[in-house]
Amino acid sequence: MSIKKTLLALSLALGSVWAQAEIIRVAIGTQDTTINCATGGLLIRELNLLEKYLPHDGKYKDAKYDIIWKNFTSGPPLTNEMVADKLDFGSMADFPGALNAAAFKKAGKRSFFITVLSGSPQGSGNGLVVPIDSPIQSISDLKGKSISVPFGSTAHSMILRALKSQGLDPERDVNLVSQSPEIGGSSLQSHKIDAHADFVPFAELFPYRGFARKIYDGSQANSPTFHGTLVSADYAKKYPEIVIAFLRAAIEADRLLREVPEKYSELIAKTTGIEAEVNYLFHGPLGLQKRDFTFKPEYRAALTTAIETLALLKRNDVPLTADELIDDHYLREAFRLSKLDYDKAQKAYGKEPLTAKTAQNGAAITDIKRLTQVWVEGEAGVRHYVSPESALFAVREAEKAGKKIRVVFVHDYDSGLKLLANQAWFARNPDGRINAYLEKAAAWKAAQKEGGIILNFASTFAATASSHAAR
Repeated sequence: MSIKKTLLALSLALGSVWAQAEIIRVAIGTQDTTINCATGGLLIRELNLLEKYLPHDGKYKDAKYDIIWKNFTSGPPLTNEMVADKLDFGSMADFPGALNAAAFKKAGKRSFFITVLSGSPQGSGNGLVVPIDSPIQSISDLKGKSISVPFGSTAHSMILRALKSQGLDPERDVNLVSQSPEIGGSSLQSHKIDAHADFVPFAELFPYRGFARKIYDGSQANSPTFHGTLVSADYAKKYPEIVIAFLRAAIEADRLLREVPEKYSELIAKTTGIEAEVNYLFHGPLGLQKRDFTFKPEYRAALTTAIETLALLKRNDVPLTADELIDDHYLREAFRLSKLDYDKAQKAYGKEPLTAKTAQNGAAITDIKRLTQVWVEGEAGVRHYVSPESALFAVREAEKAGKKIRVVFVHDYDSGLKLLANQAWFARNPDGRINAYLEKAAAWKAAQKEGGIILNFASTFAATASSHAAR
């Protein structure tokens, strides 16, 4: 063989090696503080789950991966980097997801949702709060008041529907202003606004931190909402196996979070600064939202609402449909490889289930309507009680023993909505039975019906302790 042919053969051989040793970028944009996206970002990253599923056979036999994680506080800057081809995946809600797809379409490209991460067919997760000392108790009290909300968000759609349901014109009867969660929180504390509407986790975070009070939950507007993950269509076409690997990692993150919600709520807190108690409110059993990867009809409807509302607000003029924003065939394959039934999951609407025994006597909990949960500092697991009465008595006994109570959760008796107990209203009937409610008016109605009284958390706590002491 001539020297020329030998060099050519060597060059081709080296070129083949270099081609086989391709370095593949996997660039993922997250929103860590949007805690219901945890299974599509934070937990995958912190637990190194993606590395476990990335392919290393076939055309990926000699591939090396350059995994890039970048955190954002909102969807728009994440979208900018996806469109600029600096990111391949990104997690966000339905409204910013629609804007993401529109931005890609304007650039002559395409992005689409490959999975839901968490959501609510009714709309829970969005909410409305007022300053802690505000006299405002309901939407109807907001006539003539100033309300801030991140414009173009799922919470924006919620507050528009909520106002209209109470006969209030969003343009004439209230003053709607656009504020980010951070600015909205500051404005509440300084009383520069009368109310603030927002998405996960701020309608719970602000009350937990003690400067706001929740008066309305998005489920009352019956406006479906979800957060999910999008991918660049070009990237998905080139590396479908990597898309599936990402989804399998997300599925494992979801399983781990379901098995030990307290442990991973603490990890989310450590990474984001958002208290574990708030994370558990969403991710624990019977939480505010369902971690649900499947594209239910309600989530497709949420995308349609997002597209229509953004056009109405003149935030988007690109024609879009919900169907072009969703491709679930990667997710179906990830479910199959994870030995899960996608169709069965798609039809399931229940909240994260609770399988527990009462801390009072070890009996299995079968009736969750008055379930009350107590997280005691220093205890790895949350305690479960069948009623507010038994839980509050246990709280008093724990405090007498020198233990600190991290949080108490109750459930709205009518809707099942999970609440921070110190933010709830309680109806106490003459025999001492206590039921919790989000709204003061609902508690008052229940108390009147049974000849009882309405109490806040502090007075309920005192009354329960007195009742047990008298026995």
